[in-house]
Amino acid sequence: MNTTDELLDERAKSKLKWRCRRGLLENDLLIEKFFKRHEATLTVSQAKGLNDLMDLSDNDLLDLLLQRQEPGQLSEPAAQVSASTYEALQVLNLIRAAAAGPLTASH
Repeated sequence: MNTTDELLDERAKSKLKWRCRRGLLENDLLIEKFFKRHEATLTVSQAKGLNDLMDLSDNDLLDLLLQRQEPGQLSEPAAQVSASTYEALQVLNLIRAAAAGPLTASH
């Protein structure tokens, strides 16, 4: 198994969740939906993608999550790079899919 395909351990997951806390409630809600759906199967590669996305400003991140912009359309070159990594694009698609799902949490 490739190390990037390995599941993230609990400590790394906890640190990642803390890193993913955002200033905009909308971002927090979308990321929370992602974690509810994918937390149990989160890989090292996906964690890298999330970290790349967390380098973005709140407004850029929200624009990406809501598909108002694509990574190449962001105004800052550094943001374009962070949002365009292979891992970031994979996670972005997963977050968008989770956001498109039902609004109610299943228990």
